[in-house]
Amino acid sequence: MTQTEQMARWRLILGSETQESFTGMGGAPLSQEEFLMDSALSAIYGGPGESMSGPGAGKGPSSPYISKWLGDLRSLFDPEIVAVVQSDAIERKGLKQLLLEPELLEGLEPDLNLASTLLMLKDQIPKKSKESARLFIRKIVEEINKLLENDVRRAVTAALNRRAHAPLPSAAAIDFPYTIRRNLRNYNSGLKTIIPERVWFFDRSSRANRWHVILDIDQSGSMGSSIIYSSVMACILASMSALQTKVVAFDTQIMDLTPLCEDPVDLLFGFQMGGGTDIAKSIAYCQGLVEEPGKTIFFLISDLDEGGNRAALLRRLEELKDSGVTVVVLLAIADGGKPYYDAQTAQRIVSMGMPCFACAPDRLPELLERVLKGQSLEELAKTGSIAAAT
Repeated sequence: MTQTEQMARWRLILGSETQESFTGMGGAPLSQEEFLMDSALSAIYGGPGESMSGPGAGKGPSSPYISKWLGDLRSLFDPEIVAVVQSDAIERKGLKQLLLEPELLEGLEPDLNLASTLLMLKDQIPKKSKESARLFIRKIVEEINKLLENDVRRAVTAALNRRAHAPLPSAAAIDFPYTIRRNLRNYNSGLKTIIPERVWFFDRSSRANRWHVILDIDQSGSMGSSIIYSSVMACILASMSALQTKVVAFDTQIMDLTPLCEDPVDLLFGFQMGGGTDIAKSIAYCQGLVEEPGKTIFFLISDLDEGGNRAALLRRLEELKDSGVTVVVLLAIADGGKPYYDAQTAQRIVSMGMPCFACAPDRLPELLERVLKGQSLEELAKTGSIAAAT
C-alpha cells in the first residue's frame, strides 16, 4: 500500500471531520469510490450531525435513502463487513425499518444477529413483510443446516451403531414424508412429479429401541443465537427415526413446540423471545415427558439466569440425573460464539456431576455423539471448541 493509499485509509477510518488535517498533510482528495465509502460509513459512525435521512429530510430516515445506502454497502464492501455495518445501523440508529419493510429485507445480507433481532420483533412485522421476513430467516437456517445436518446424522448413526436404512428395503418401510421433503428440488415440471434421487427407509429395530431427546430451550431475550442453532438441531434430530425428539420453550411460561419440528422456520417463529425466566418450572414440565429414563437425554439450553427459584432448579436437575436421565447443560452463545451465563449457577451444576458447556456450533455433532455413547466430555473441552463451566 502506497503512502497515498494509507492516508486515504486513515481518512476513512477517522471520518470527514479530519479532512482538513489530511489536506494540510498533503493527502489527496478521496476518489469517487472512497467518497461513497465515506458517505455510507458516516451515516452510521459519523458525528451527531450525520444521519440516515435523505437530502432535505427532517423526519427520520426514508425508505429510498436506506435502499440506496444498502446498495452502496453491498457494492463497496465484502459480505462480512456489510453484515457488521447492518447490525450497527440497527443498534446505533434504531433502524427497525430495515427489518420491517419487504423491499429492505430483501436487500439485507444474511446475518445471525439480525435474524435474532427480527425474531424478537416478529409480532411487530407488518403483514406485507411477513413473507420477506420468513425468507430472510430461512437463508440463515439453510446456512446452519449445511453446517450441521450431515455431521449430526453421522454422529447419531455412529453412536447407535445402526445403519440409516434397512439392508433389504421394502415399500412398507419407506419414510414417505421425509423422502418427499428431501427430494422437492428434484421436481420434474414436464412429468409433473418428483423423481427421487434417494429413498429413505425406517429401520424398524431402531424405532423399537430408540433414544428420547428432550431440548428445553430458554427463550429470554439474550438467547437469540442459541435459539436459532437449537431450532435447526431440533428439526434435524426430529427427522431421524432412531430418535424421539421433543422441544420445549420457556420464559415464565412453557410452550411445547414439538409439533413445529417439521420446519425450522416454523419452529423459530413459535418462540416468544423476551420476558422473564423460570427454569425450574420448565424442568418440572420436562420431567413429565420422560418415559424411559435410561434412554433419555435432557439438554437444558440456557444462560442460567434464573428468575424463579434457583434451589428448585438445581433440585429438579438432580432428580432427573438420579432417575437415570443423561443431563447436559448447554450455555447460551452470545455474539462471536462467546459463552454468556450465570457463573455461580453453572458451577453448582458442575459440582453436582452434570456437564455444563458452551459449545461452538460446529462441534455440536461431536458433542451429541459422545453423549449418546455415554463418553466423557472432558476431552472435547480440551480442544478449546467448547468451554466447560468451572
